[in-house]
Amino acid sequence: MMDETEEKTPLMNSDSENGYSSTAEQLLKGPINSELTSSRSTPISVPDIKYDPEKKPSAGTRSSSQHSTTNLQSLMHLIKANVGSGIMAMPLAISNAGIVVGTVGILVMGLIATHCMHLLVTCSHYLCEKEGHAYLDFGQVAEVAFKRGPGSMKKFSKAALIVVNVFLNITQFGFCCVYIVFIARNVQEVVEGYSDWKQIIQVHEVLLVILLIPFVIFFCDLKKLSYASMAANVATVIALIVIFQHIVQHTKPANRFPAFTEWSKVPLFFGSAMYAFEGIGVVLPIENKMKTPEDYRGLSGVLTLGMTTVTVLYTAVGFYGYLRYGLRDKPIRGSITLNLPHTWLYTGVKVIYSMAIFCTYGLQFYVPVNIVWPHITSKLKLNRRAAKIGNYIFKTGVVLITFSIAAAIPYLDKFISLVGSVSCASLALIFPPILHIITFWDEKDRFGPCRWHIYKDVLIAILGILGFITGTYTSFDAIVDCFKNPNKLGCKA
Repeated sequence: MMDETEEKTPLMNSDSENGYSSTAEQLLKGPINSELTSSRSTPISVPDIKYDPEKKPSAGTRSSSQHSTTNLQSLMHLIKANVGSGIMAMPLAISNAGIVVGTVGILVMGLIATHCMHLLVTCSHYLCEKEGHAYLDFGQVAEVAFKRGPGSMKKFSKAALIVVNVFLNITQFGFCCVYIVFIARNVQEVVEGYSDWKQIIQVHEVLLVILLIPFVIFFCDLKKLSYASMAANVATVIALIVIFQHIVQHTKPANRFPAFTEWSKVPLFFGSAMYAFEGIGVVLPIENKMKTPEDYRGLSGVLTLGMTTVTVLYTAVGFYGYLRYGLRDKPIRGSITLNLPHTWLYTGVKVIYSMAIFCTYGLQFYVPVNIVWPHITSKLKLNRRAAKIGNYIFKTGVVLITFSIAAAIPYLDKFISLVGSVSCASLALIFPPILHIITFWDEKDRFGPCRWHIYKDVLIAILGILGFITGTYTSFDAIVDCFKNPNKLGCKA
C-alpha cells in the first residue's frame, strides 16, 4: 500500500524515475472521446493501475477501462506516433545512401525496428504474467527484467529503469530542439520567398520563441493539448497529401541515380532513419490501453500492420522525393518542404505543417517538464502561489534552453541525424534485444534451435551500437564542418 506522502507526490515514490510514462499517458484524457493521439513518441493513456516493483497485484482487466481503445483507434495512434517531422527528411536520407541502398535500407530498418517493438511487447507480456502486474511500460520492463535476470544483473535493475527513462526524455527534449529549427527554417523560406526581408535563421527562432513561451505557459494543459493534437493531425494529413502528389510528378529515371553513394555518408542515413522510426516509446502504452490487447501482436496484428504502413509511407516519400529533387544544382534539404516551389499552394503547405509542428512542440514539451517540475517543488516546498510562478519561470527556462541548442545547431538535417543516432538508436535497437535476452535468460529453450535468437538479438544490438557511435560521430563532425565552412554545399544556416 502507498502511504499518504506517496499519494500526494506520485512522482516521488518508489517509481519516481518512471515519471515519463505516468505523465505522458494522461495526454489523451481530453476531447474526441479521449482517443486522439498526441504526437510521435508521446505515449497513450492507460488504465489507472499503480505500479510497485515490490508488489504483485493481480494481472487485472486493463481492457475493461472506459478509456480503452479499439483496434482501429490503436492503429491510428501507432501510425500518427511514428509520422512527424522525420518523414520529411526521408528523401535526404536516401540521398546519403543511394537510390538502392537507401530505399532497401529504409525497408530493412523498418523491419528491424518493428521486430524490436515485438520483442519489447513480448518481454512485457511475459514479465506481467510472471510478476502479476496488469501492465508495464518501457522503463518498468527494463527494471523488472534486470531484477529477474542473471544474478550479476539484479543489482542494476534500478539503473536500467533510470537509463531507459533518461533516454526517453532526451528523445523528447531533442524533438523539441529539432522542431524549433524545422519551424524557423520553413518560416524563413516563406518570408524570403515573398519579401526582401532576409535574416539569419536565429532571428526567426527568436520570433518563434516569443510565441512558444506564452503557448507552453497558458495553453500547455491536457485538455487544450488534445485540441492542439487534433489540429496537428489534420494539418499533417493535408500536407502529406499535397506533398506526395507533387513529388510523384516529373520524376527522373531511377537508373540515373547512384545505387550507393559512399560509406562516409551511411551513418547520416542511419541517424535520419532512426529519428523517423522512433515510435517505440508509444508501443507499450498503446497496447496497454487496447480493449483486445491480444490483437496487438502477430503477423496480422495491429503493431505489424501499423509499422508496415509507416515503413511503406516513409519509403515512398523518400524514394519519390529523391527522384523528384535529386541530381539538381540545389541539394535536397533537411526537410522536403524546403524544396517545394514558391507558389501559394506549397507555401500554404509549409505554413500548415509548421503550425502542426508548433502544436506538437507543446505535446513533446509537456512530458519532460511534468516529470522534472514535481521533483523541484517537492524539494523546495513551495506554497501554491510560489509554485505557480515558479512553474511559469521553469517552463520559460526550458523553452529558452531548447532555443539555445537549436540556435547553436541550425543545420536541420545534421541535427535530425544527431538526435536519431544518440537517443533513438538506443531505444529502438539497443535496449529491446538486450532486454529480450535478459528476460528469457533462465528459459533458454525459448531462444529456438541452437539458441539462434540470442545471436540475432546480439547482432541487432551491435548494429544499434555501431549506428549510435558512427552516427553520433559523423553527425557531430558534419555540424562542426559546417561551422568551419558555412558556405559549403548543404551547410546553409
